[in-house]
Amino acid sequence: MTQPLVLVTADVKTFEGYNWHAATSTYLQAILKGSGAIPMILPSLGADLDLDAVLDQVDGVLATGSRSNVNPQLYGEIPTEENGPYDPGRDATTLPLLKRAVERGVPVFAICRGMQELNVALGGTLHTEIQTMAGRSDHRAPTSDRQDERFRIAHPVEVAEGGCLSAVLGAEPFEVNSLHRQAVGALGNGLTVEASAEDGTVEAVSVKDSPGYLLATQWHPEYWVMTDGPSKKLFQAFGDAVRAYREKRLGL
Repeated sequence: MTQPLVLVTADVKTFEGYNWHAATSTYLQAILKGSGAIPMILPSLGADLDLDAVLDQVDGVLATGSRSNVNPQLYGEIPTEENGPYDPGRDATTLPLLKRAVERGVPVFAICRGMQELNVALGGTLHTEIQTMAGRSDHRAPTSDRQDERFRIAHPVEVAEGGCLSAVLGAEPFEVNSLHRQAVGALGNGLTVEASAEDGTVEAVSVKDSPGYLLATQWHPEYWVMTDGPSKKLFQAFGDAVRAYREKRLGL
């Protein structure tokens, strides 16, 4: 059987006078090797894209993390230079893409910025620069030129009983990495918390009564997908979901 196709969201980067639409190889390799699917990068062209036509052709959506943040204007706050950089092309593409994918029941796996985009797309808000909030830990990546150090395991998360995440990984706490400044504030419509850090930061969400598979994590399972047990299981579960969706979509 032909491998399923997974749409991967893209950042817009300026280099040598051109705008490039890109996703890092760790996400692409995690989809290929961890989920057994073919990754396809969707350019962040906003309203110029017919999202339903695109979603007609694919079996899942992976919303990636990024160094950029969702613009606070999209959830009623004021953007600041400190909270940047922002990526308006990505915001204009990924937020409506995720909302439509949820409505259609297309399997979704959203990671870091992707989870924040999902929350805003469904009407939620974000906390910006949570390391400045009383009672919150510093969830930013360690300062290092070594990626293994930046993505090192950082803290435990508590898993909600009876949810999507516990169905994949079980209900026991486990350790995750941490590379973010923003975090979920008010939950979007239909979202439910699947895991939290010790300081109360929301670490995973799903959509209650979603017509399709959907899970979002604040941490980065793509980086350790080949060596970390929970990371591997998360991408395997996503792969199972996109294969089942493909069979249904094609009437196999």
